[in-house]
Amino acid sequence: MSSVGVHELITFVAMTAVFCGGAFLFRLPIGIAMAVGSIVGAIVGGYVFPLPDLVRHLVEGMFAYMDPILIITCATIFMFGIERSGLLGTLAHWTIRAFRKRPFLLLAALTVVIMFPGMLTGSSTAAVLTTGALVAPVLMHLGVPRDKTGAIIALAALFGMAAPPVNIPALIIGAGVDLPYIGLDVPLLVFSMVPALLSTWVLGLPHCARGAAAKDEDLPKSVLGKHGAKLFLPIAAVGALLVGERVLPSVFSLGLPLIFLIGAALSIATGEKFRILDVSRDSVKTALPILGILMGVGMFIQVMTLTGARGEIVVQALRLPRGWLGLYPIMGTSLPLMGAVSSFGAASVLGVPYVLALPTSSHEIIINTAALSIIASLGDLMPPTALAGLFAAQVVGEKNYFRVLRWCIVPGILTAVFGLLIIANADVVGHYLVFLGGDSP
Repeated sequence: MSSVGVHELITFVAMTAVFCGGAFLFRLPIGIAMAVGSIVGAIVGGYVFPLPDLVRHLVEGMFAYMDPILIITCATIFMFGIERSGLLGTLAHWTIRAFRKRPFLLLAALTVVIMFPGMLTGSSTAAVLTTGALVAPVLMHLGVPRDKTGAIIALAALFGMAAPPVNIPALIIGAGVDLPYIGLDVPLLVFSMVPALLSTWVLGLPHCARGAAAKDEDLPKSVLGKHGAKLFLPIAAVGALLVGERVLPSVFSLGLPLIFLIGAALSIATGEKFRILDVSRDSVKTALPILGILMGVGMFIQVMTLTGARGEIVVQALRLPRGWLGLYPIMGTSLPLMGAVSSFGAASVLGVPYVLALPTSSHEIIINTAALSIIASLGDLMPPTALAGLFAAQVVGEKNYFRVLRWCIVPGILTAVFGLLIIANADVVGHYLVFLGGDSP
């Protein structure tokens, strides 16, 4: 390795060490810790002066993910709107009533219900604290033990975060390799739904099969009788506009932020009354930590690119032998481990170089990005932060969140192996799934 390469890797190590130290030791918000790491990287890399140039790079990086920031903010407003209108509780109520005598289908339906907020916001925490809290009493009434109920909720919320239409790690990786967020929907849906459903069935089905059917009084509240079918108008409108934008992009080119805002506006008049200003304030407050992380991630990537650290990591990754004795196990372990600090940070710091080190044909880059985003999302199960497991334990009333996490270990390992198998066969998988999705990158 040349002296130049050594200096660039030292810069990267310094950035990562300051980032992890700030997050773990000083308990700084993740976004602030990444910003401090970026500044330290610029100092070590020798790019402090002229100072205006450094400030310009930091500001450019801060706004590199403006599109995801707008999507997440508007999606969170929509999700809070349909929750306050009573739509989320009604969906959970009628889903359980429809399938409560069929445990196999009931667990599948509950998994999708838990995933739903994560699919819209890109946050596993949002899914755990909304639909996860609605479904937890039902699962326990069906006979699922408290700790396994927490594990089901944590895993479903995590896979919801990794599912389309909003997968933040995939957005970050895509922005880092100049890949438009096109063609990822079907791969992400398949790669997230398969482990989500299998995890729920394995953990819950043995208990639900011999558990009692949920009684009506144990179900989430339904307001369908009060408001009628118009209650479902917001979600129907968002679904129709999303499909229309995909089928007829020249007619329905509204963009995800505007589509979600239209859905939020409809929720005001279709269900329970609420103040839109209160909902907007609460949703922005909820989304703010994620938005801060995205700004910090942008600064981190900008400085890595400026100092050459990003390119050096790609070069070193390319030197590793591809396969199960080289690059694959490193990807499968390093992404979740760094995701313990932030799965978004893992996607930016490691996910982008890994994608660049893998084959980059039109189909393979889409599949590799989707698979790596799923692996990076596993960081939400990694202690000491383990956000998905921590909040799931709180929701089910389990004081020791490690009792919840122990049931997530095997599904998490199998998911990482599943992602690596997809990467190893990206060419074959890509030709089928990208064609199925009707997208041409």
